Amino acid sequence: MRRFILVCTTLPLLAVNIAAADLPAAPNGITMFPDYMSWKVVAPSYREDKGHIRIITGNEIAVTALRAGKNPLPDGSVLAKVAWKAEKHPNFPVATEPGAFAQVEFMVKDAKKYKDTGGWGFARFVGNGLKPYGKDASFVNECFGCHLPVAKNDYLFTKISKTP
Repeated sequence: MRRFILVCTTLPLLAVNIAAADLPAAPNGITMFPDYMSWKVVAPSYREDKGHIRIITGNEIAVTALRAGKNPLPDGSVLAKVAWKAEKHPNFPVATEPGAFAQVEFMVKDAKKYKDTGGWGFARFVGNGLKPYGKDASFVNECFGCHLPVAKNDYLFTKISKTP
C-alpha cells in the first residue's frame, strides 16, 4: 500500500506527492511519520536566527502526557516541528505568514534505544523532497547539543500553549 503525504493546515497548503515508503530514512534509521500534520498542535514558535515560523504537533501519547504535565514524556511520544520560511504578507505588511516549506523535524521518545541522547531520537527532513538531514548518524549530536539547556524539561523547549 502506498501512502501519500498531504500536509494541510490553516497555514499555506503543502502537498508533497511522495510516497512515504519511497522516502529514505534519516541516517539513524528514523523514518517519516506521514500523518504528522493530522496530530494535535502543541504550540507555535518562531526561530529568529532561521527566520522560521513553526508549529509543533504531537502524537496522542505526547499530547496526553504534555497536558498531564508529565516529565519525562513516556516512550512512544513523538513530536514534529514543521517549519516554513517567514514572509511578510503582501497586502498587510505588518503581518508575517508562512512562506516556502523548510523542513520537518521529529523527536521520538524511547528511553532505552536513545539513552545517549536523553531518551530522544532525532530526525530532520528538508525541503519539498523531504531529504533526510545528516551525512551519518552522528548528526544527532547537533540536535541533542541544542536541547541540552532544557535537560530538566526532558530536553523539550516546547510546552502546551495555554488557551482559555
